[in-house]
Amino acid sequence: MKEVEVVTVTEAAAFQIKEMMKQNEEEGANLRVTVHGGGCSGLSYGMGFDREIKEDDIELDQQGIHIIVDKDSAPVLKGTVIDYKESLMGGGFTIENPNAIASCGCGSSFRTATNTGKPENC
Repeated sequence: MKEVEVVTVTEAAAFQIKEMMKQNEEEGANLRVTVHGGGCSGLSYGMGFDREIKEDDIELDQQGIHIIVDKDSAPVLKGTVIDYKESLMGGGFTIENPNAIASCGCGSSFRTATNTGKPENC
């Protein structure tokens, strides 16, 4: 049985990430995906470009992007799919996390059965 990736980036998301790397002159950087406390539901996602890889980071290569996840975020993110969707109102990244048991309307704040974080006012 194949082990579930910590994070999976779809082709559409990878295209947008690569475009953002070009626009921000970050070609060659890593995509860091994190979870931190805060947001309406207690935990929030974070994504950004990072040239530094820490000793305990988990490293993935997908769709031509080098992805890094810190060891504390990895269990909360396991099985998460990052996609990019276009609509009449514009486009944006979507995150589907099988570990999230509740999320707020913004879609970037969530909680899991084992980690509720500390909610903030939205």
